Amino acid sequence: MTTSGNIPGVHSEPTSAARTATGLLAYLLVGLYFGVVLVKSEAASWYRIQEMFRFESFHMFGLIGSAVLTGMITTALLRRSGAKSRDGQTITVTPKEKGWRRYVLGGLTFGVGWGLAGVCPGPIFTLLGAGIWPMLVVLAFALLGTYLYGALRDRLPH
Repeated sequence: MTTSGNIPGVHSEPTSAARTATGLLAYLLVGLYFGVVLVKSEAASWYRIQEMFRFESFHMFGLIGSAVLTGMITTALLRRSGAKSRDGQTITVTPKEKGWRRYVLGGLTFGVGWGLAGVCPGPIFTLLGAGIWPMLVVLAFALLGTYLYGALRDRLPH
């Protein structure tokens, strides 16, 4: 760490607390932007989700497809570029485990919950921020499900 001039205690590099605060602020701003995008694209709309599950509209399939394509491109770029994190560590993408059963069962569980609640876990906080208070029930059960998975994880097949 280098000091600035002759002023004791003044450093040119940010402290750990300042670095953490700027990182959290960046996450907050990205999350806020993502929430606005979810609302404006109607990805958080119960009606759009129901249209998708009834195969009445391409809107959500297009959104999900573009998200999958973006994720594939980003993952490929991360694997090839040798990009580094804010801490200077190389970002690695761990390959998925082989087998299909866990992914099918997880996808079915997620899909059933999504169909029953009318929302996937991503926009729960976005919808709460938009003043849709019944999402508190969905949030409570999402947290309960996460807790139960953590409590039963050792007994579940992986």
